Amino acid sequence: MAQVSQWVVFSLDAGRYALPLPCVERIVRAVQVTALPQAPGVVLGAIDVAGRVLPVLNVRRRFGLPERPLELADQFLIAHTAERTVVLAIDAAWGVLERPAAAVKDAASLSPGLAHIRGVIQTAQDLVLIHDLEAFLRADETESLDAAMKQAASRAG
Repeated sequence: MAQVSQWVVFSLDAGRYALPLPCVERIVRAVQVTALPQAPGVVLGAIDVAGRVLPVLNVRRRFGLPERPLELADQFLIAHTAERTVVLAIDAAWGVLERPAAAVKDAASLSPGLAHIRGVIQTAQDLVLIHDLEAFLRADETESLDAAMKQAASRAG
């Protein structure tokens, strides 16, 4: 029997992207983001989610998409990596896509320069790019984010 993979699909502008379902915690309505001084440029700021202060990542900036302010209709996708829980600012969530694991094409076969994309799923309508959340932050950005989060925690405490 073929192994089935589940992906949470979301959009940014006309593009569709996905994360593996097991790494997604939940999706919530966008709220005001508090600036996080000295955080890397791909971090919009931070929000409080049930008592946890979480960094909000700017997926648009990382993917080279046009910048735009957050809108009331936007959503936040809360997900976790091996190291931390993060929030992605997205336009909209589209639900869960199920496909046989063999249906996922390796991103390197399309273009070797897609560092943050780990695979591609073809649907009847379009392509869904599978985002590699573990590779979202570079090592220097991770260090800057850790320092900014510690500084924010010390100011709050």
